[in-house]
Amino acid sequence: MSKKVALITGGTKGIGLGIVEKLLAESWIVAFTGRNKENIDNTLLYLRKTEESCRGYICDVRDFEGQKEVVDLVIDTFGRLDLLVANAGIGHFANIEEMTTDQWIETIDVNLTGVFYSIKAALPALKDSKGMFLTIASLAGTNFFPNGAAYNASKFGLVGFTQAVMLDLRNHGIRTSTIMPGSVATHFNGNIPSEKDAWKIQPEDIGQMVFDLWNLPARTLPSKIEVRPSMPPKK
Repeated sequence: MSKKVALITGGTKGIGLGIVEKLLAESWIVAFTGRNKENIDNTLLYLRKTEESCRGYICDVRDFEGQKEVVDLVIDTFGRLDLLVANAGIGHFANIEEMTTDQWIETIDVNLTGVFYSIKAALPALKDSKGMFLTIASLAGTNFFPNGAAYNASKFGLVGFTQAVMLDLRNHGIRTSTIMPGSVATHFNGNIPSEKDAWKIQPEDIGQMVFDLWNLPARTLPSKIEVRPSMPPKK
């Protein structure tokens, strides 16, 4: 098979969908996950692609066995896996006095443990293809802020996790990197994207970045990339 195959977690909207769209436009075969059938079906309808080029799978990244099943389905269907993008994430923001234990646990489980499950599930396939593993972190992985205890902890952890994994996997020919965006025009934290978000990074911009990273010479690895809006509104 000459076409490359990618798996994107959390690919039904926002950054994940932007990555899915870009790779499909570049003639990749793309699989993506989402947490419910309605979101998967709506995304497939929006993309208007055949099952030969794009499939969606219901999976919560907190489910390790579920993630292994998705990877097995990708391999059984398309024969290989070249690129894994661990994109799925959530955010709970509250002062430490008001933050609940459930909010803390969910944030860490999705944003950090879920990524661990993703690479563990996909590692044999990526070793076979000498592929690439990308995580979508955040500038919140280096810049802390009030009400961000859970989210900061998860993203600081994700940046460190990805850099350590990069050192673990490069001798297997697997390139590993993390993208750390600032403000992106997505539905994150209850936002509804509109013209007011035109100054922000757009999901398709991250999709382009993923594609460009893949196409860099194999000898070159930008292992951590910070990206910000170039013209934020004046305060």
